Amino acid sequence: MSISDITVGFVGLGHMGGPMAANLAKAGYVVQGFDLAPAALEQATQDGITVVGSAAATAVDADVVITMLPSGRHVLDLYDGGLLAAARPGTLFVDCSTIDVADARAAHERLEQAGHRGIDAPVSGGVMGASAGTLAFMVGGADEDFEAAHPLLDVMGRKVVHCGGPGVGQAAKICNNMILGVSMIAISEAFVLGEKLGLSNQALFDVASNASGQCWALTTNCPVPGPVPGSPANNDYQPGFAAALMDKDLGLAANALRDNGVDAEIGLRAAELYRRFHETGHGGEDFSAIINDIRHRSNGENQ
Repeated sequence: MSISDITVGFVGLGHMGGPMAANLAKAGYVVQGFDLAPAALEQATQDGITVVGSAAATAVDADVVITMLPSGRHVLDLYDGGLLAAARPGTLFVDCSTIDVADARAAHERLEQAGHRGIDAPVSGGVMGASAGTLAFMVGGADEDFEAAHPLLDVMGRKVVHCGGPGVGQAAKICNNMILGVSMIAISEAFVLGEKLGLSNQALFDVASNASGQCWALTTNCPVPGPVPGSPANNDYQPGFAAALMDKDLGLAANALRDNGVDAEIGLRAAELYRRFHETGHGGEDFSAIINDIRHRSNGENQ
């Protein structure tokens, strides 16, 4: 079967899902998509995606159905609301949303009960990665379902890792983003401390990026302007990866930490800090902008 013989239903054509679906259409897949936002549907049409009238309509003739939605409740409501019933028996469902592990496992159970198969495949890489087709996919599900989805994931991403059974892709995602959130807070605190001690941002970057402090949050998403020209700090902290999304992901991590009895003081504290940053009006900024919150609070100011 050639690519042009495979029909992909795609629900959720926003900042992430839209470019992902566009890359599939560009590669030759027949993509029929749906989103609640008219602007997303207009862009999808320009990108070669066939827009249909409902989420369920994307699944009627589809071989694979991909979802990219805000939360686990959205995924489960969509599954229960007619998406699974509209699909042919044995349809492969690929959920790329970042959701709670328990919700991901519940979604797998619903798929099995409805006679379908599926994987959870959350992504890392942000809007830039979605547009460039360089996302990283963390996949949970059966071996055969992972292999069936692999060709499509390869179109949308550069790295595809089968992490284990149902829900384990989501586990990998929240663990990874907990590392990222904690790292960004630590780096931001170090830069603010360096400023207090008379150390230039460039000098600290030159040392840390070539020493034991080296990490992605520093060398790619550096939270101060200057050292990394492509970082959001050089573009007034336009995301990138929005602080609201980091708040969401760390909230999922915090739930999992508590549910599984993990004594993770730093992870839980990072979740609290990003929740506060989001709730004080900074959710639309890049998550690296938390350095400004740390700097202001260090100077006795409230943002």
